[in-house]
Amino acid sequence: MFRGTLIRSGNNAKTVKGDGEFETAIMYLAPFTLAGTNVCPMAEQAGCVAGCLNTAGRGAYNNVQLARIAKTKRYLSDRIAFMQELALDLQRFVAYCQRKGVKPAVRLNGTSDIQWEVAHPVTRALAQGYWKFANVFEAFPEVQFYDYTKVYKRVYRALPSNYSLVLSYSEANPAYADKVIAAALDTGANVAVVYRNKATRDALVSPSLEGRGGVIQNSLHGTGESLSREVFNGDDTDLRFLDPTGVIVGLYAKGRAKRDTSGFVVG
Repeated sequence: MFRGTLIRSGNNAKTVKGDGEFETAIMYLAPFTLAGTNVCPMAEQAGCVAGCLNTAGRGAYNNVQLARIAKTKRYLSDRIAFMQELALDLQRFVAYCQRKGVKPAVRLNGTSDIQWEVAHPVTRALAQGYWKFANVFEAFPEVQFYDYTKVYKRVYRALPSNYSLVLSYSEANPAYADKVIAAALDTGANVAVVYRNKATRDALVSPSLEGRGGVIQNSLHGTGESLSREVFNGDDTDLRFLDPTGVIVGLYAKGRAKRDTSGFVVG
């Protein structure tokens, strides 16, 4: 288990399923407007505010919520200092993984949706001295970064090779659903869908992706084009960068999301 000031590993029940070749550290900030400024710009359109996993697991504790708010306020008040704090954490996590003999993986948006690939320069201490990079992905090429995002414009960008993004679907807003479907069709990006329960998700998971032959497809609909793809079980591990390409990543509702009626949870 790695414990940094901003990122931690070993405290998420889903990410530890993938521990072995990789170990994942996650940064949890205060989502939406809990820290005063919105760090999840598409949350209202996607209807994911009520079903947010911010209060799942350790997030149910008040001290954890206060810590997330404090971290987010540091980010909002002094981004440069925050990025340097993050760089120190990442450097320590890389060293920790080297000692342990595993590959480092990092999710920066555990409970936020910040566009880390733009306007987030960082300086890293190297043997040759201090070097400034455009973002943490360039600064730490040895780390595999990945995130879910509802900011669909991000997948149109030429993202760093060590940063993997999965679109997050919702039927709460037909216009939003249309944009996500269009982005998936245009770019080939995978799309994460939260189904009502495990049985619904399991009934849709494609046997061909489970090594049993055959194909099952599920269609996502907005008001325009639809998206028909095989469904991949996204709950076995959280290592989204290892998923097959061109699939729906099927998840099932957990915590408060079980009661969601906005359209964020499907089925």
